[in-house]
Amino acid sequence: MASSSSLSLHVLLLFTILATLAALLESKPTFQLPGAFYAQSSVKKVKAPKPKIPYTAHYFPQVLDHFTFQPKSSKTFHQKYLINSHYWHKGAPIFVYTGNEGDIEWFAANTGFLLDIAPKFKALLVFIEHRFYGESMPFGKDSYKSAETLGYLNSQQALADYAVLIRSLKQNLSSESSPVVVFGGSYGGMLASWFRLKYPHIAIGALASSAPILQFDKITPWSSFYDTVSQDFKDASMNCYEAIKGSWAELDALSAQNEGLAELSKIFRTCKDLHSADSAKNWLWDAFVCTTMVNYPTEANFLMPLPAYPVQQMCKIIDGMAPESTKLRSAIAAASLFYNYSQTEKCFDIEHGADAHSFDGWNWQACTEMIMPMTSSNKSMFPPFGFNYRDFEEDCRKNFGVMPRPHWITTEFGGNRIELVLKRFGINIIFSNGMQDPWSGGGVLKSISSSIIALVTKKGAHHVDFRFETKDDPDWLINLRRQEFEIIQKWIDEYYADLRRTKNQCC
Repeated sequence: MASSSSLSLHVLLLFTILATLAALLESKPTFQLPGAFYAQSSVKKVKAPKPKIPYTAHYFPQVLDHFTFQPKSSKTFHQKYLINSHYWHKGAPIFVYTGNEGDIEWFAANTGFLLDIAPKFKALLVFIEHRFYGESMPFGKDSYKSAETLGYLNSQQALADYAVLIRSLKQNLSSESSPVVVFGGSYGGMLASWFRLKYPHIAIGALASSAPILQFDKITPWSSFYDTVSQDFKDASMNCYEAIKGSWAELDALSAQNEGLAELSKIFRTCKDLHSADSAKNWLWDAFVCTTMVNYPTEANFLMPLPAYPVQQMCKIIDGMAPESTKLRSAIAAASLFYNYSQTEKCFDIEHGADAHSFDGWNWQACTEMIMPMTSSNKSMFPPFGFNYRDFEEDCRKNFGVMPRPHWITTEFGGNRIELVLKRFGINIIFSNGMQDPWSGGGVLKSISSSIIALVTKKGAHHVDFRFETKDDPDWLINLRRQEFEIIQKWIDEYYADLRRTKNQCC
């Protein structure tokens, strides 16, 4: 996005993205999603421009509540979805992106993989926006007003939305025999895999990229996220890793001095004077985490405009600093690559960030169902912290008036036992993960069966396979996409073969 974009794991994306969740202690930043993990703070805020995409927007009269028969449940809202039918003909496949926590146009603009493969399959492309995000607000401006309205925001309702819309779309197109494959990245990837399990009669397969579906357990701390971020910087440069690791103590020491905040405002080049050192800490924290997530092998503009391999570029900045430079100044210089690669920002609006991608709903989801007990270990370049479920519970109660249900996902979709569920019931799901992506620690990294396939790349970042192909793509990325294409082709060939066999038997 443009440098004025707000980044809430965005995650997206994609996406997301995007970790929140469990990070509600005062000693560390509060994150918002796996998708994106997409930072709350950033540069000067204006509304992010609409991306230009080859899709037409439509609105579906979606029912508010798929699971009860209360008077309000029959209320409908306009759910946004996007369509590209340029290559499609009746009976050909339908590829559906299960929308994440944000504006669906943003995810469509950053999922070029579907556009790249659509001509080969003659596929119809459909991107469905997640309820309570983007324009798909069941209660309009009052959608986030209270727990009474937000109670309709959860993954179960979202999956049912997708099922109802897909069935209606196939009927309206008079193409009931078209096979459907669902795609999703980050939280969208979690939804895609769950959709295949929950609605196997609607989708014949799912490609879930960078989907951390295994990490839902309030008891077991999850330190691998920050360990992976730290290892990525350590692999780029030990000096870089040490500088960032030491910057936090320098920041704390400076903030404790008389006029410390004024000095921090100066060296961080803030547009307005800082009121809290935590804001500066979050600004750095977000930059390093988000850059690791999108450490793509080619130049990209997903969370922010960034060069190829931005982690390595950050470390080159640190390694090139003058010997007398402090670790904090080195860290700030590196983080500025993330916020100002375009060199258009004269100052940083650190404490006054607005959410340009509509992620407010994720905090609700983090409290009610997406509970991830993140921690930072001594191996991390970030200050160490633990996870206290009681503190998390109290924060959710104060903010939303609700108590978390820590076993919601475990009960509904299998949680940390999802691999057993997949082995017994699942079929035709691809889980792709890159080991440089901090979310990979919650992903399926080993194939479970011949039809539940894990594709793992050593250098991959957050759903890098979903990006547009370019002439500069490395061989490992080209090979990953080729494998995904061939597996999906196999699913579709088998579907049409079964369809012909059934017709011959009955007629």
